[in-house]
Parts: sequence; structure tokens; C-alpha cells
Amino acid sequence: MSVSDENARSGGLAGGPAVGLSGNLYGGIEASARDERFERLIEQAGVLIERIVSTGQASPEGFWYDDPRDEWVVLLAGAAVLEFEAQGGARHRMRPGDYVHIPAHCRHRVAWTDKATPTVWLAVYFGAGV
Repeated sequence: MSVSDENARSGGLAGGPAVGLSGNLYGGIEASARDERFERLIEQAGVLIERIVSTGQASPEGFWYDDPRDEWVVLLAGAAVLEFEAQGGARHRMRPGDYVHIPAHCRHRVAWTDKATPTVWLAVYFGAGV
């Protein structure tokens, strides 16, 4: 029996409240997916945590994300390049373990993601609009 199964069966950790949602951030990844996959893991009290899996996708030329929320993102697997408008289109290469805080309304785009290996991101959104 897994730790998650045991926690659910026993009502929680060490007699505490029952464990909520659990899973594996690397589970269910389709390496040949045509579309990027966005999966909400939890959303509550002004925070959204999302898993994103990219398989070679990038933002369209001229497109910029302009989110009203702050975003903290960590790259768990694969590789990617982010581009930031305020820095004159400066590119920020990301490898597993790299993270970046993107303040609200900081216009950015995904310039490139690895086609050979799925790129797995964990994004945490917080602040206004969550």
C-alpha cells in the first residue's frame, strides 16, 4: 500500500486531518501530445497551482502573456526559453530546477520548449485575479 493510500485509509497523517488531493507530477505525460496540457492541481484562498506539460509548443510570434496575477514557475523536466518584453525581448533559458517569479502584468512569452523531452512546469499563481 502506498503512503497516499495509507493516509487516505487512516484519515490523515498522525491522526490529523485527512489528506486532500495527491498524485504524481510526472504521471500521465504523453510525450507525443500535439497540444500543451494545463492541469489545475489546487485552487483556493487566492492561490492556483497548475502543472503544465509542453511537448515542443511555444507562444505564437507577437503574442505576450499579460496576467493580472503574479506567477512563480519552476521547470521540473525538459528545457524551455522564456522571453520578457520589458527586457527588450531578453531570453531566459530554463533547465530542470530553474525557477522564476513573474510579477503581475510582466509581459512574457514561451519562446521555445524541447520537442525531444516533455517539458514539465509547476506554476503557482497568486495575487489579484486568482
